[in-house]
Amino acid sequence: MPGLTKAQRLLINNIKEGASITLPKVYFAGSRAQSHRESLVKKVDLLFDRVGVAKLIRPHSLVAIKLHFGERGGTAFLNPVLVRRIVEKVKEAGGKPFLCDSNTLYTGGRTNAVDHLETALQHGFSYATVGAPLLILDGLRGHGYYNVAIEGKHFNSVQIGAAVVEADLLLVLSHVKGHMMTGFGGAIKNLSMGCSSRTGKQKMHSAVKPVINSEKCRRCGNCIRWCASEAIVLADDQDGVARINPEKCTGCGECVVSCRHGAVKVQWRTALPELSERMVEFACGTMQGKRGAAVFFNFLLDVIPDCDCNSWSDLPIVPDIGLLASTDPVAADQAAVDLINARPGIAGSALPDAYERGDDKFLTLYPKADYRVKLAYAEKMGLGSRRYRLVQLDQPGKEESEDGKD
Repeated sequence: MPGLTKAQRLLINNIKEGASITLPKVYFAGSRAQSHRESLVKKVDLLFDRVGVAKLIRPHSLVAIKLHFGERGGTAFLNPVLVRRIVEKVKEAGGKPFLCDSNTLYTGGRTNAVDHLETALQHGFSYATVGAPLLILDGLRGHGYYNVAIEGKHFNSVQIGAAVVEADLLLVLSHVKGHMMTGFGGAIKNLSMGCSSRTGKQKMHSAVKPVINSEKCRRCGNCIRWCASEAIVLADDQDGVARINPEKCTGCGECVVSCRHGAVKVQWRTALPELSERMVEFACGTMQGKRGAAVFFNFLLDVIPDCDCNSWSDLPIVPDIGLLASTDPVAADQAAVDLINARPGIAGSALPDAYERGDDKFLTLYPKADYRVKLAYAEKMGLGSRRYRLVQLDQPGKEESEDGKD
């Protein structure tokens, strides 16, 4: 197909073999108002209706709307105006929506439910602005979770926030952006890091057992209280600080979550491909009981090079592209990457000056964090399909058009 970049060719579905294969649909609405003069709020309506969310909602269904409330100092998190419209659509269908996010493992503005909710309020997420209550899905300090059984290479159980597990329907709203350890963040990252407890985050990030910084230990014994394997004791010596018995330690990370003084050190040594695989297995755990009861919205707006967990937001790497919706998280993420790669980069952004249109932007930014590992393993684990059909909903003069990736 002359004149098209490699990324653009990937967007065109030419299934010459196996025409009977049904590919998951990814619905797309561009960011431009075009001749219809439709706002992004109207396009949220369009996606919500076409992806079929209302059909999944029963009267009084408790609907978890999972999003990232943003870290203090950042500005690229989702616009509460768009989130409010999804809340309104859920209510119109008879559901009871609530917004939720999980506590972070690192120290910041979201490490416990109180600080986290204050951060959300500062960023414009409140009942007055979005029309729904806010919950921190893993509880006050990150202990509110279920152990969900899975069959993975790295885990046989994962720790998923209680509010997500107990919800009747899960709507995952993801701000697509780069990520220094996994290449980029979208629906899969939101399902895994975003829906896990703090203990789960520790397990994903590190295969190395925690250690205690004796200078920071206050001898409070809180880590001992929460250690299920009885691996921690207060040393019977002059210092009397907490010590971890490595032979008993299972690496569950409860001590990391429980310590209020930052004395338990997180080990960030897991190889990046393994981290991606661990994330996928947690995403599979989140989807246990949610097959046919989860929908994914990817927002390709303010596509910054770094995660929203940072206390800053860099210049976007591409102009605003639009919104995606699908019932397949892998297809939604693959389509997001393809659309981003098909767009020209923004001069002066984190992309190098020699960057050319059609090159792989996230691999260019993070060559050691190959995001394709995550997508391939997600497909292998049965989380979804990298092959999809892109359904364009806002083409001028057309009700909808279909492209895709083979």
